[in-house]
Amino acid sequence: MPIAADARQMQEDLARFRHDLHREPEIGLQLPRTQEKVLKALEGLPYEITLGKETTSVTAVLRGGDSTAASTPAVLLRADMDGLPVQEKTGVDYTSTIDGAMHACGHDLHTSMLTGAATLLAERRHRLAGDVVLMFQPGEEGCDGASYMIREGVLDAPGRRVDAAYGMHVFSSLEPHGTFCTKPGVMLSASDGLVVTVLGAGGHGSAPHSAKDPVTAAAEMVTALQVMVTRQFNMFDPVVLSVGVLHAGTKRNVIPETARIEATIRTFSEENRQRMMDAVPRLLKGIAAAHGLDVDVDYQQEYPLTITDQDETHTAEKVITELFGDSRLSRWATPLSGSEDFSRVLAEVPGTFVGLSAVPQDADHATSPFNHSPYATFDDGVLADGAALYAELAISRLDALSAAGARVPASVPAL
Repeated sequence: MPIAADARQMQEDLARFRHDLHREPEIGLQLPRTQEKVLKALEGLPYEITLGKETTSVTAVLRGGDSTAASTPAVLLRADMDGLPVQEKTGVDYTSTIDGAMHACGHDLHTSMLTGAATLLAERRHRLAGDVVLMFQPGEEGCDGASYMIREGVLDAPGRRVDAAYGMHVFSSLEPHGTFCTKPGVMLSASDGLVVTVLGAGGHGSAPHSAKDPVTAAAEMVTALQVMVTRQFNMFDPVVLSVGVLHAGTKRNVIPETARIEATIRTFSEENRQRMMDAVPRLLKGIAAAHGLDVDVDYQQEYPLTITDQDETHTAEKVITELFGDSRLSRWATPLSGSEDFSRVLAEVPGTFVGLSAVPQDADHATSPFNHSPYATFDDGVLADGAALYAELAISRLDALSAAGARVPASVPAL
């Protein structure tokens, strides 16, 4: 049976599994219930399982071809598993039962699709021209879970470095239902964090001259950061800076000692990322000095640019169109300003990242609530297609790698 048709036979099971994950979202690097569910889904399948030491990650290796040969190719497929600290407001009948936690970014779909692919690949083990590594990753949402798994050897899990890596991400907006999205080169922005503490001297609200007011300086900093971005950076190589936290004081007639600003910074080139690391502290320290205040600037490097390999992206596009037709593929002209720790994997091995629209079929993709919203809704209908794509990417790429015989022997110890 063709792989897409075989996947459709699993649709109801995948939806049930996804709903089970959705009802019990877990946040961060420790996802014990989620890990238990994934392990149960893999039970009875011929995978070599390794659990994370620092996190609740799951690495599963399926051996195909002549796995004893140093030239045997290997492909990695990744799914992230963690939820977000969001109170769900979708009203779906499988709504989160965990107060203050929600799968608002669709990672429950990623995990379900990869477990589906695990079954599809196991059933075709005799066809595999090499090994497949399944990377079930916690802590994508700001915890850099990919770094933990790389450090613990996921890229070398077959006993040698994998040749290619593929990740997928669903969206609750942007594109029509069922559309697969690709972009060679820079696909997602780099993400950095900014934490600023303005240090003043408290006093009575009636006598600001006898205090050192950090609030007015902080307000100036917020607007000055926006002006700097528009005046010091090329609009065709943009910078996105958004202040998400602005906090000061306890009572309206008390000038506080400190004010706090927290912001996220997105850049689309390494040059601008480095420039921002210099420009932001310089600007904020200058404003503080002008007000006779001190300031502590903590510029936190987080996720690097997600840069997809051109050849691997073309491979994914070919597989998508062969499985689902040309109408299901959308190649983005510009990057998205979201960020991903799958960028860590793509910095180590060639690979690509594929978007998949899970917008409900009866919804307007242009106005639907976007990922991370408490109202974000993802349609189960894409699960089978996502599982089929994961599996076919591995099969096709292993076939091509085996035919090319292009591997260089590696002396990397097994995980």
